[in-house]
This record gives sequence, structure tokens and C-alpha cells, in this order.
Amino acid sequence: MSAPAPPGGERRGEVDLLRVLVVAGLVLFHSALVFDARDDFYVKNAETTGLTLVVSVLGVLWAMPLLFYVAGLAARHSLSRRGPARYAAERLRRIGVPLVFATVAVVPVPQWLRLRADPAYHESYLEFLPRFFRIELDPAQFPFVLQGEHFETGHLWFLVLLLTFSLLLAAVARWGPAWRPGERIAALADRRGAVLLAALPLALISALLGLEEEYAGWSRWAYLVFFAYGFAFAADHRFRRALRRDLRLVAACGLVLFAAGVPVLLGAGDDAFTAATPLALVGRALYGAAGWCWLLTILGALDRPAAPAVPGTASAGRAPVAPGVRRYLAEAVLPLYVLHQPVVVAVAFWVVRMEAPIAVKYVIIAVVSSALTLLAYDLLVRRTRVTRFLFGMRTREKAAAAERA
Repeated sequence: MSAPAPPGGERRGEVDLLRVLVVAGLVLFHSALVFDARDDFYVKNAETTGLTLVVSVLGVLWAMPLLFYVAGLAARHSLSRRGPARYAAERLRRIGVPLVFATVAVVPVPQWLRLRADPAYHESYLEFLPRFFRIELDPAQFPFVLQGEHFETGHLWFLVLLLTFSLLLAAVARWGPAWRPGERIAALADRRGAVLLAALPLALISALLGLEEEYAGWSRWAYLVFFAYGFAFAADHRFRRALRRDLRLVAACGLVLFAAGVPVLLGAGDDAFTAATPLALVGRALYGAAGWCWLLTILGALDRPAAPAVPGTASAGRAPVAPGVRRYLAEAVLPLYVLHQPVVVAVAFWVVRMEAPIAVKYVIIAVVSSALTLLAYDLLVRRTRVTRFLFGMRTREKAAAAERA
């Protein structure tokens, strides 16, 4: 989840900021699921509301797609510097290690707390762990091939997909033909509105393969498209110029598609995510296209061409955040992502027992979870070589060298 440096070596400060905001937003999102009337979250408040669904749709439409798109941007830069073999090894270390470690040490906690919410359940955490790890292979669920009654990857599904996509990319780069967007495709970006054509594959995948609620409301294979688009768009500055030039057009299309798609999906019934009815197919297609437009709108709105550097001043192309703070937050993204959901569930486990309105409980869960997640990262993760390695972080020396580069 490292931030990309696009062609020419310019670091994308606004991308660093977006990644931090998405992960911070996930704390707010998962805190809201405690009160959602539909979602089967680990801990549920006695009183629920349908309002959370309306609000969450505004985030799921673009947040996780943005993380995969940004990962694709970074993959282009990393692959070109390291080559396929070293790129694959780096991804296994930076993503595979925290995935395995957190699956063992972190992911079982929410599942155990789900059971503990039942007053009749008295099994200790250590007694529960062997049952969590009773797993079997299910290749049909690729890449989530490990399944079990209690076993899950939980919120780490993002890491499973990201590692899978990265290794597929390394294999293609190693044994397949070298690929860059052809001159005709790159030149197409010079035509007004051409970037909207990339919404068509997402619309088709969403309509035909359905949406998967457990993966933030998108098909797992739609995320592969977002990752591939980030990789492709990083190859030529004309794509980035097109995002800035067509910002108003893309934003207008995104609003229209969203305004049309949401009522259609809601009208398709409870199985709108998977049903093969005409209404559900159309609604999902509009949803997929709207997600692409929203993503481009956010990227285009925050992107500003870098001005020539002036000695003693910050570059105009960087995010308006102090360099030390930006570096701290950018480095913290992956550990914070790994830590946040178990913390939210643990805090909610106690807060839902309080006698208080939903709004008060939500604020308590969100604020306390945010503070504890950041505190756990700062005190327990970032300060030693071992914990930095287990959470996919570079050593302090390598992180400093990468920042200078």
C-alpha cells in the first residue's frame, strides 16, 4: 500500500492523503455497521437504523476501488524499478507477512466476540482458537480458498486480493508479453470524455457477476479491473491530464448514474446484488459505471500539476500537510488498516451495553476506536524492527531512503 511515484518520479502527495482518509473512514464505516439494520456485523446494538445504509453507499461506491487503483499506480513504479522477481518478493514480504500474521493474531478476535455477545456462550478465547482454525480448501472461492465454519479472512480480504493481483501481475510481466497502453489507446485520452469508456468493463462485471456485500459491495473481479486501470494509467501522463480536463463532465456523469442506479437497485428487491432480473442487471451496471466516475472525480479534483520547486518552500504538487506528518500517516496506512476492525468490534462490544441514544454510542465507538487504533500503532507496531516487519513496514532506514528517493 505504498504511495506511487508516477512517470517522472513526482510523488503524489494527494494520493498519500487519500489513502489515509479512506482508512480513517473505515473506522467510521465499521462503527456504523454496529447500528445497521441489514448488515450482519460482529456486534449489534439492540436498536438499529436503516440510515446507515444510505450513508455507507456514498463511501463504498469509491473508497475500496480507490485503494486498488492506487495500488495499481504504485505497482507500475515498483515493477519497473525491481523487475518481476524482486517485485513479487517485495509484495510477499509487505503484504503476505502481515496477512498471515494478522490472520493468526488479529482476525479471530471479532469472531470470538460475536459468539461472546450471546450470554449463553462461555468459551474462552484460547478454547475458541482451535475451532477457528478448522479449515478446508474450496478452490471455487478463489482466491479465498480457505474456508471454515468460523474461519475467515475478515477485513483482510483486501490484502488477499491485493496480493493475488500483485502476483498475477508479476507472472504476466515475467512470462507474458511486455505491456504498455498502445499509442492509440494513450492518444485516445486526448479526446474529451474518452476516459468514460473505461466504465464499460466495470458495468458489465457488476451486472453479470453481481456485487459481493462481504467485499464492500463490489465483485472481487471488479477490483482487479481497478487495479489494472491504475497500472495502465500510470504509464502515460496523458491519462492524468485527461482526469483534470474532463473533471466536470465525469462528475456530472457520476451524479446522473448514481441518481439513476440507486433507485433501480433498491427497486430490484433484497437480492439485487445477485439476481438475474432485468431491473437488478441494469441497476448493477449503473452502479459499476457510477463507481468509476466517482473515483475519477475524486482523483481529478485533488490532482494539481506540480509547480517548479522553490528553495525553502514546499512543492505545489504535494498535499497541504507538513512533510513529517504526511510521512508518518502514509507509513501508518497498512498497520492501521490491519488493526482497526478488531479494535472497533472490541470497543462496540462494551458500548452497546450502555443506555444511550444511537448517535451517542456511535460517537463513542468511532472516537475511542480511532484513538486506540492509532495508539496501538504508535506504541506497539512502529517502534521495533520485529513489529514493523510483521505489519509490512519498511525498516526506519529503508523508509527514510525511500522518502528521499
